[in-house]
Amino acid sequence: MKIAPHPKAPPKPPWLRVRLSNDQVSEQVRHTMRRLGLETVCEQARCPNQGECWSRRTATVLILGDVCTRSCRFCAVQSGIPRVVNPDEPRQLAEAAAALEWRHVVITSVTRDDLPDGGAGQFAACAEAIRQKTCDCTIELLIPDFQGNADALERAVGSRPDILAHNLETVPRLYPVVRPQADFERSLRLLARIKDHRPLTVTKSGVMVGIGENRDELVETMRRLREGGCNIFTVGQYLAPSRQHLPVVRYYTPEEFDAVRETGLQLGFDWVEAGPLVRSSYHADRQASSCGIKRGT
Repeated sequence: MKIAPHPKAPPKPPWLRVRLSNDQVSEQVRHTMRRLGLETVCEQARCPNQGECWSRRTATVLILGDVCTRSCRFCAVQSGIPRVVNPDEPRQLAEAAAALEWRHVVITSVTRDDLPDGGAGQFAACAEAIRQKTCDCTIELLIPDFQGNADALERAVGSRPDILAHNLETVPRLYPVVRPQADFERSLRLLARIKDHRPLTVTKSGVMVGIGENRDELVETMRRLREGGCNIFTVGQYLAPSRQHLPVVRYYTPEEFDAVRETGLQLGFDWVEAGPLVRSSYHADRQASSCGIKRGT
């Protein structure tokens, strides 16, 4: 399946303009992460909300290196052959969380299909290390699909994160183009199985819009997430990282995002984060609070 070519993307609307923050807190985050040899998705994925989130003492950390074994056509993270897993990474991450007094940390990774457990053990070790170092920080794991490995998923769930997330990214029709090495049904099953392992775990997923999906497809995707018990849903505008990535088909207006949010709430999500600049971890601390998750518990 091919998406019709779009030689020239539509002009970027004014509501997508952001000013990156260079305040003292942001500089402290950069310095600490560099000192400890850690990466953030905030920088790797060129997130427009980086300054705001760091100033709120929240961040999304990228573990298991910065090279992905997959080549999704929307993502700015480089693909190729990853490096050996750093066994000291959980300790380093816990040290960063304590030093920066993080209120909420999202731990995610490049996809590591080269590892037998897809990196699930490292996710769990990082969550456990942070919990031992500081109890004043809520923990969210944003995991890959682990290629459907049930044992790997159970290991991640068993580390008792406050939120366990896995992004669908787009509607099923567009998977062959947007996520050729992933599978929509497999991702959907993963989210549902989290509840089988630990029913009270708060689950979360998100998509990008503006890649070629239509309204009916988006609503159907949201409906199927709710059928699997997903608690939190995020939706934001896709922005092409470069000309080599998938082009933007169209830009949604703020009013359209408001309508998507209302639809999500009507479907029964506990929280819907919808807006032009929304990314999966945007306002993640507020999402945790809205679901009754408190720091230090």
